Amino acid sequence: MTMDDASGATEDHPNARQSVVLVDGNDEPQGLANRLDAHTGEGMRHRAFTCLVFDGDRHILLAQRAPEKRLWDTHWDGTVASHPVEGQSQVDACAERLEDELGVTPDQYDDLRVTDRFEYKRHYENAGLEWEVCAVLKTTLDDCSLDPVESEIGGLLWVDYDHLFENQRYYRQLRLCPWFEIAMRRDRS
Repeated sequence: MTMDDASGATEDHPNARQSVVLVDGNDEPQGLANRLDAHTGEGMRHRAFTCLVFDGDRHILLAQRAPEKRLWDTHWDGTVASHPVEGQSQVDACAERLEDELGVTPDQYDDLRVTDRFEYKRHYENAGLEWEVCAVLKTTLDDCSLDPVESEIGGLLWVDYDHLFENQRYYRQLRLCPWFEIAMRRDRS
């Protein structure tokens, strides 16, 4: 095992076996990069998504990132977030993550859609960074049955979305992921 002194990342980390799609500021593909490399050093701008999952009463499902996550471990996210692989649409990648992480299948929703896109760059402690053009997807579950995977999800919490947005001080102990905070702020502006 080798260690990258600047980031604490190891070449045999699971992310080192995956690629991300590099993009320009307009989300146009610019090639591929190793996922671990894209999240260390100065980083590389790449394609990502976050999904906001609601129930019929406008509660959002927040998912806590598992403690084993390299970046933003134990922070709360807007349900699922990840990276599409080359040639995969944001909607298909999101549907895959919903099923893989939460056991949510397409028959539980019928309105998964991209609603926004933004670029951001944030460093996380001394472990790495996110530099992403992030698509925001939304869906509403008809059936809220969940089967979370512990290696991905540390906890789940249904929260009144309007209350969360209007009273963020009530939720500051949750430590929200930066991309979720941006997505929520843009959704409500």
